[in-house]
Amino acid sequence: MAQNIYDDPGFFAGYSQLPRQVRGLVGAPEWPAIRAMLPDVANKRAVDLGCGFGWAARWMREQGASAVLGLDLSHNMIARARSMTDDPGITYEIADLETLELPQASFDLAYSALAFHYVKDFDRLARTLHRALTPNGLLVFTIEHPTYMAAAHPRWLQDDDGRKTWPVNRYFIEGERRTDWYVKGVLKYHRTIGTTLTALISAGFALRHVEEFCPTPEQIAAMPELAEELERPMMLLASAQR
Repeated sequence: MAQNIYDDPGFFAGYSQLPRQVRGLVGAPEWPAIRAMLPDVANKRAVDLGCGFGWAARWMREQGASAVLGLDLSHNMIARARSMTDDPGITYEIADLETLELPQASFDLAYSALAFHYVKDFDRLARTLHRALTPNGLLVFTIEHPTYMAAAHPRWLQDDDGRKTWPVNRYFIEGERRTDWYVKGVLKYHRTIGTTLTALISAGFALRHVEEFCPTPEQIAAMPELAEELERPMMLLASAQR
Protein backbone atom coordinates (compact mmCIF):
# COMPACT_ATOMS: atom_id res chain seq x y z
CA MET A 1 0.00 0.00 0.00
CA ALA A 2 1.24 3.48 -0.85
CA GLN A 3 2.11 5.91 1.93
CA ASN A 4 -1.05 7.83 2.84
CA ILE A 5 0.62 11.08 3.89
CA TYR A 6 -2.40 13.19 2.95
CA ASP A 7 -4.37 11.84 5.89
CA ASP A 8 -1.72 13.10 8.32
CA PRO A 9 -3.43 16.08 10.07
CA GLY A 10 -0.37 18.34 9.93
CA PHE A 11 0.32 17.57 6.29
CA PHE A 12 -3.30 18.02 5.24
CA ALA A 13 -3.59 21.33 7.07
CA GLY A 14 -0.56 22.73 5.26
CA TYR A 15 -1.44 21.24 1.90
CA SER A 16 -4.95 22.69 2.04
CA GLN A 17 -3.46 26.21 2.06
CA LEU A 18 -1.60 25.83 -1.22
CA PRO A 19 -2.89 28.26 -3.90
CA ARG A 20 -3.80 25.34 -6.16
CA GLN A 21 -6.08 23.99 -3.42
CA VAL A 22 -7.54 27.33 -2.36
CA ARG A 23 -8.07 28.69 -5.89
CA GLY A 24 -8.40 25.44 -7.80
CA LEU A 25 -7.03 24.94 -11.30
CA VAL A 26 -6.39 28.65 -11.84
CA GLY A 27 -4.02 28.49 -8.86
CA ALA A 28 -1.82 25.95 -10.66
CA PRO A 29 0.67 27.70 -12.97
CA GLU A 30 0.97 24.62 -15.17
CA TRP A 31 -2.79 24.35 -15.79
CA PRO A 32 -2.81 26.24 -19.13
CA ALA A 33 -0.14 23.86 -20.45
CA ILE A 34 -2.08 20.83 -19.20
CA ARG A 35 -5.35 22.13 -20.65
CA ALA A 36 -3.69 22.44 -24.07
CA MET A 37 -2.80 18.73 -23.88
CA LEU A 38 -6.28 17.57 -22.97
CA PRO A 39 -8.70 16.41 -25.65
CA ASP A 40 -12.26 17.62 -26.08
CA VAL A 41 -13.90 15.80 -23.17
CA ALA A 42 -17.52 16.31 -24.28
CA ASN A 43 -19.46 13.04 -23.94
CA LYS A 44 -16.35 11.21 -22.75
CA ARG A 45 -15.81 9.05 -19.68
CA ALA A 46 -12.84 10.07 -17.58
CA VAL A 47 -10.94 8.82 -14.57
CA ASP A 48 -8.93 11.22 -12.39
CA LEU A 49 -6.17 9.38 -10.53
CA GLY A 50 -5.18 11.14 -7.33
CA CYS A 51 -8.17 13.45 -7.69
CA GLY A 52 -7.54 15.45 -4.52
CA PHE A 53 -10.26 18.01 -3.93
CA GLY A 54 -11.91 17.18 -7.26
CA TRP A 55 -11.03 20.36 -9.14
CA ALA A 56 -10.21 18.58 -12.41
CA ALA A 57 -13.19 16.24 -12.15
CA ARG A 58 -15.57 19.17 -11.83
CA TRP A 59 -13.86 21.00 -14.69
CA MET A 60 -14.28 17.96 -16.95
CA ARG A 61 -17.98 17.81 -16.22
CA GLU A 62 -18.29 21.53 -16.93
CA GLN A 63 -16.71 20.80 -20.31
CA GLY A 64 -19.32 18.15 -21.04
CA ALA A 65 -17.76 14.87 -19.88
CA SER A 66 -20.48 12.25 -19.54
CA ALA A 67 -19.05 10.80 -16.32
CA VAL A 68 -15.95 11.21 -14.16
CA LEU A 69 -14.53 8.80 -11.60
CA GLY A 70 -12.24 10.45 -9.06
CA LEU A 71 -9.86 8.16 -7.19
CA ASP A 72 -7.65 8.98 -4.22
CA LEU A 73 -5.98 7.05 -1.42
CA SER A 74 -6.72 9.78 1.11
CA HIS A 75 -9.97 9.76 3.05
CA ASN A 76 -9.41 13.47 3.73
CA MET A 77 -9.16 14.21 0.02
CA ILE A 78 -12.25 12.22 -0.91
CA ALA A 79 -14.27 13.75 1.92
CA ARG A 80 -13.29 17.26 0.82
CA ALA A 81 -14.03 16.47 -2.84
CA ARG A 82 -17.47 15.12 -1.99
CA SER A 83 -18.26 18.17 0.14
CA MET A 84 -17.34 20.47 -2.75
CA THR A 85 -19.24 18.55 -5.43
CA ASP A 86 -22.94 18.50 -6.21
CA ASP A 87 -23.00 16.52 -9.42
CA PRO A 88 -24.35 12.98 -9.88
CA GLY A 89 -22.05 12.61 -12.90
CA ILE A 90 -19.00 12.52 -10.63
CA THR A 91 -18.19 9.55 -8.41
CA TYR A 92 -15.38 9.63 -5.83
CA GLU A 93 -13.81 6.47 -4.44
CA ILE A 94 -10.92 5.51 -2.18
CA ALA A 95 -8.29 3.67 -4.21
CA ASP A 96 -4.62 2.75 -3.95
CA LEU A 97 -2.86 3.27 -7.29
CA GLU A 98 -0.39 0.52 -6.35
CA THR A 99 -3.12 -2.13 -6.51
CA LEU A 100 -5.67 -0.38 -8.73
CA GLU A 101 -7.94 -2.49 -10.92
CA LEU A 102 -10.22 -0.88 -13.52
CA PRO A 103 -12.69 -2.42 -15.98
CA GLN A 104 -11.32 -2.96 -19.46
CA ALA A 105 -12.03 -0.24 -22.05
CA SER A 106 -14.12 1.74 -19.57
CA PHE A 107 -12.64 5.24 -20.01
CA ASP A 108 -11.83 7.57 -22.88
CA LEU A 109 -9.47 9.72 -20.78
CA ALA A 110 -7.21 8.98 -17.84
CA TYR A 111 -5.87 12.05 -16.06
CA SER A 112 -3.52 12.50 -13.14
CA ALA A 113 -1.86 15.55 -11.58
CA LEU A 114 1.22 15.09 -9.39
CA ALA A 115 0.32 11.62 -8.14
CA PHE A 116 2.33 9.05 -10.10
CA HIS A 117 5.59 9.86 -8.31
CA TYR A 118 4.03 8.33 -5.19
CA VAL A 119 3.62 5.00 -7.01
CA LYS A 120 6.36 2.40 -6.63
CA ASP A 121 5.30 0.09 -9.48
CA PHE A 122 4.64 2.52 -12.32
CA ASP A 123 4.98 -0.25 -14.93
CA ARG A 124 1.98 -2.05 -13.45
CA LEU A 125 -0.07 1.14 -13.30
CA ALA A 126 0.74 1.96 -16.93
CA ARG A 127 -0.47 -1.47 -18.03
CA THR A 128 -3.62 -1.09 -15.93
CA LEU A 129 -4.45 2.26 -17.52
CA HIS A 130 -3.75 0.97 -21.02
CA ARG A 131 -6.29 -1.81 -20.51
CA ALA A 132 -8.81 0.58 -18.96
CA LEU A 133 -8.77 3.01 -21.88
CA THR A 134 -10.83 2.65 -25.03
CA PRO A 135 -9.01 2.45 -28.39
CA ASN A 136 -7.41 5.85 -29.07
CA GLY A 137 -8.09 6.84 -25.45
CA LEU A 138 -5.66 9.33 -23.94
CA LEU A 139 -3.57 9.39 -20.77
CA VAL A 140 -2.54 12.87 -19.63
CA PHE A 141 -0.48 13.30 -16.47
CA THR A 142 1.98 15.44 -14.57
CA ILE A 143 4.68 14.37 -12.14
CA GLU A 144 7.49 16.02 -10.25
CA HIS A 145 10.32 16.40 -12.71
CA PRO A 146 12.93 13.70 -12.05
CA THR A 147 15.76 16.24 -11.82
CA TYR A 148 13.81 18.11 -9.15
CA MET A 149 13.14 14.95 -7.20
CA ALA A 150 16.77 13.89 -7.54
CA ALA A 151 17.78 16.81 -5.36
CA ALA A 152 17.61 14.96 -2.06
CA HIS A 153 17.59 18.20 -0.07
CA PRO A 154 16.29 20.84 -2.52
CA ARG A 155 18.01 24.13 -1.87
CA TRP A 156 19.90 26.63 -3.94
CA LEU A 157 23.68 26.59 -3.89
CA GLN A 158 26.06 29.21 -5.26
CA ASP A 159 28.95 28.63 -7.61
CA ASP A 160 32.28 30.47 -7.46
CA ASP A 161 30.81 33.38 -9.41
CA GLY A 162 27.93 33.78 -6.98
CA ARG A 163 25.36 32.35 -9.38
CA LYS A 164 22.60 30.10 -8.11
CA THR A 165 22.89 26.43 -8.95
CA TRP A 166 20.57 23.52 -8.26
CA PRO A 167 22.08 20.25 -7.02
CA VAL A 168 21.04 17.00 -8.66
CA ASN A 169 21.93 14.00 -6.52
CA ARG A 170 22.14 10.38 -7.72
CA TYR A 171 19.93 10.97 -10.76
CA PHE A 172 20.48 7.45 -12.10
CA ILE A 173 19.89 5.80 -8.71
CA GLU A 174 16.18 5.11 -8.93
CA GLY A 175 13.84 4.17 -6.12
CA GLU A 176 12.70 5.63 -2.82
CA ARG A 177 13.33 9.27 -2.02
CA ARG A 178 12.16 10.87 1.21
CA THR A 179 11.73 14.57 1.75
CA ASP A 180 10.40 16.87 4.43
CA TRP A 181 7.31 18.70 3.18
CA TYR A 182 4.95 19.88 5.95
CA VAL A 183 5.95 16.69 7.81
CA LYS A 184 9.09 14.58 7.84
CA GLY A 185 9.61 11.52 5.68
CA VAL A 186 7.25 12.05 2.73
CA LEU A 187 7.88 9.04 0.49
CA LYS A 188 8.18 9.40 -3.28
CA TYR A 189 9.72 7.25 -6.00
CA HIS A 190 12.38 8.63 -8.29
CA ARG A 191 12.55 7.43 -11.90
CA THR A 192 14.52 8.91 -14.75
CA ILE A 193 12.65 10.46 -17.66
CA GLY A 194 13.73 7.52 -19.81
CA THR A 195 12.35 4.97 -17.36
CA THR A 196 9.02 6.78 -17.12
CA LEU A 197 8.53 7.10 -20.87
CA THR A 198 9.71 3.56 -21.58
CA ALA A 199 7.15 2.21 -19.11
CA LEU A 200 4.42 3.88 -21.15
CA ILE A 201 5.77 2.54 -24.44
CA SER A 202 6.16 -0.97 -23.00
CA ALA A 203 2.54 -0.88 -21.83
CA GLY A 204 1.45 -0.20 -25.42
CA PHE A 205 1.05 3.57 -25.37
CA ALA A 206 2.16 5.90 -28.14
CA LEU A 207 3.70 9.09 -26.80
CA ARG A 208 1.91 12.22 -28.00
CA HIS A 209 3.42 15.08 -26.03
CA VAL A 210 6.16 15.55 -23.45
CA GLU A 211 6.82 18.92 -21.85
CA GLU A 212 9.10 20.20 -19.12
CA PHE A 213 6.95 22.93 -17.66
CA CYS A 214 8.32 26.46 -17.74
CA PRO A 215 6.29 29.48 -16.56
CA THR A 216 5.56 32.30 -18.98
CA PRO A 217 6.94 35.82 -18.48
CA GLU A 218 3.42 36.93 -17.55
CA GLN A 219 3.20 34.26 -14.86
CA ILE A 220 6.59 35.23 -13.45
CA ALA A 221 5.55 38.89 -13.37
CA ALA A 222 2.46 37.92 -11.35
CA MET A 223 4.35 35.42 -9.14
CA PRO A 224 8.06 36.36 -9.03
CA GLU A 225 8.93 33.19 -7.10
CA LEU A 226 8.22 31.23 -10.29
CA ALA A 227 11.47 32.63 -11.75
CA GLU A 228 13.24 29.74 -10.03
CA GLU A 229 11.58 27.42 -12.56
CA LEU A 230 13.78 28.96 -15.25
CA GLU A 231 16.80 27.40 -13.52
CA ARG A 232 15.43 23.87 -13.33
CA PRO A 233 12.07 22.31 -14.24
CA MET A 234 9.83 21.28 -11.38
CA MET A 235 7.23 19.35 -13.38
CA LEU A 236 7.10 16.94 -16.28
CA LEU A 237 3.90 16.85 -18.34
CA ALA A 238 3.08 14.03 -20.73
CA SER A 239 0.31 12.57 -22.84
CA ALA A 240 0.13 9.13 -24.39
CA GLN A 241 -2.47 7.45 -26.56
CA ARG A 242 -3.74 3.88 -26.39
